[in-house]
Amino acid sequence: MGVSRLDVFYRQLLLTKLFIGGWGKPEDLKRIFEFRKIIGDREKCKSLVPEDYPVYINKTEELADCHIHDGYFISPLEHLVPGILPPEAVKARFQFIVPKRWQKNRPVCIQLAGTGDHFFWRRRTLMARPMIKEAGMGSLLLENPYYGYRKPKDQLRSCLKNVSDLFVMGGALILESTVLLRWLEREGYWPLGMTGISMGGYMASLAVTNWPKPIPLIPCLSWSTASSVFTTGVLSKAVNWRQLEKQFAVNSVYEEEIISLLEYCGADSFKMRTEPLRNLDSMEDLLHLSEDFRVSAGQHSKEQIQSRIGGSSEGGRTHVFISSSSDGGGGPNRDTLQRSFGVHRPRMKSDPAQCCRPTLHSESIGFMKGVMDECTHMANFS
Repeated sequence: MGVSRLDVFYRQLLLTKLFIGGWGKPEDLKRIFEFRKIIGDREKCKSLVPEDYPVYINKTEELADCHIHDGYFISPLEHLVPGILPPEAVKARFQFIVPKRWQKNRPVCIQLAGTGDHFFWRRRTLMARPMIKEAGMGSLLLENPYYGYRKPKDQLRSCLKNVSDLFVMGGALILESTVLLRWLEREGYWPLGMTGISMGGYMASLAVTNWPKPIPLIPCLSWSTASSVFTTGVLSKAVNWRQLEKQFAVNSVYEEEIISLLEYCGADSFKMRTEPLRNLDSMEDLLHLSEDFRVSAGQHSKEQIQSRIGGSSEGGRTHVFISSSSDGGGGPNRDTLQRSFGVHRPRMKSDPAQCCRPTLHSESIGFMKGVMDECTHMANFS
């Protein structure tokens, strides 16, 4: 499949960079990965949020066609993984928009925010109030962590500072959606559903995976994992690859400890087959390789590059792939995964030569896909 021209145009509009702080603290990533094993299990997740979790309404406004209730509660993630949320995001805020007169039952749809959807105006104007007029359905608009009132002071616009922030956002929204679904049930609203556009649709999909009852879900323009959008999709050129490569090169903990925690190795993540994933020319065009990578790659022969990461040379191009395990089995294993990232390659943390090794960019992309699929792929959530 070719690169969408719309994606290319959209990338040109992105003036700020994502993940300028890097991958996030290694200790935070470890805590997130461990918590993912719990929150990804529906049975274990049942007991994480009490049935009577406190929710508060602090303001009510009456309009011509509806009532708007502003509410808040403390994110359960703060209790379960203390300190992982920035202080600004600990208080979860929402708007509950209901018709003045219900037509039949009291249906409510929880709407999660898409990328760049700060505060509530967009969803309230374009979705919630038309739904009241057309279907007599209420809407509950939850504000994402790192957005609107919950945005950290040092974050620029919608650009998450660390890769780990995306995982924290997902974990928080799963638990917060559970709080709101239980609160709506207690208050007598039914039927209940969830929706969202783009990232909001994806987060809604994550949230309902751990809801123990049947529930309507309408995810719009979303996918089964977040890895593709940041490695080959619309946001790939907005990623600060230079900073990610630098951290991956100088801090061995990402290779030597974080990779060993990854459990998801499905086809979407690490394709352990002896066939090319992508040639270097196409990867450079799509992901805008850093100057460090281009210069360092030019200083090494194709044979050296192939011997480091595996590959073949055809028609003057070098193809990069991750080799399969030697036993020829169909499934990938952790040893193969670690060898693919060079975990067993001895190196000093402060060695400046590692910052310009020819495989650095492809290793960083592979690591990004690995951690993204570990924490965001639907296959990891029951």
